[in-house]
Amino acid sequence: MFVDHPKEAPHPDVSAVAALDEPTRRRLYEHVVRQPGPVSRDEAAEALGLARQTAAFHLDRLADQSLLDVVYERRSGRTGPGAGRPAKLYKRSAKQVTVSLPERHYELAGRLLAQALEESEATGEPVRTVLHRKAHELGTQLAGHQQAGVFDLLEGNGFEPRYDGEAIVLGNCPFHALARDHTQTVCGMNLHLLRGVLEGLEGLEEGGLQACLAPGPGHCCVRLEPASAAPAPAPAPAPAPADF
Repeated sequence: MFVDHPKEAPHPDVSAVAALDEPTRRRLYEHVVRQPGPVSRDEAAEALGLARQTAAFHLDRLADQSLLDVVYERRSGRTGPGAGRPAKLYKRSAKQVTVSLPERHYELAGRLLAQALEESEATGEPVRTVLHRKAHELGTQLAGHQQAGVFDLLEGNGFEPRYDGEAIVLGNCPFHALARDHTQTVCGMNLHLLRGVLEGLEGLEEGGLQACLAPGPGHCCVRLEPASAAPAPAPAPAPAPADF
């Protein structure tokens, strides 16, 4: 799902990948993820010929970046008084780290498309109709979690918005490769997603913004226009977006 992180904060996945640029830390990460079970500091240090303090420092940095998960286990197998403190162990994180520049959200598109297909099969409603409704609902949900305005929400979710007079142009399409190959389906989904965002944000009434299709070179096929100046809503896009 899209996120509404502050624009000042670094993307957590970028920070995680940057942490692996340090050679010793990368070796430790690769060693831990290759093991069938959690690894202790002593085991990692011995396997890589490192000082225990060095191994501990880098393992904890990897855990801080959510690249490794920390678990505690008693390796002796004993329990109760006298069993000793559980050992701090490291294993591959359950978190999936993905970095794409410019920002893309293909997993989100895949979830919406899968939901639309499953509901269509269950109800007989056309897939495209369900997809547009699901996208609109998601946009409304995103707006409900947003404390600031539409520009910040768009910027936080990779659309790279910029003002063009009173309108907002989206410099990046988070579904770019899919939109290029499946224009009508994906641009229509994106259009309804952003209509849901506008509907869900407070303070956007008749004098607010309206999402409309305006494909062109160097930007997303959806443009946010003042409601009084926007063209009539289009049901689905026809032209393919230009490559950017």
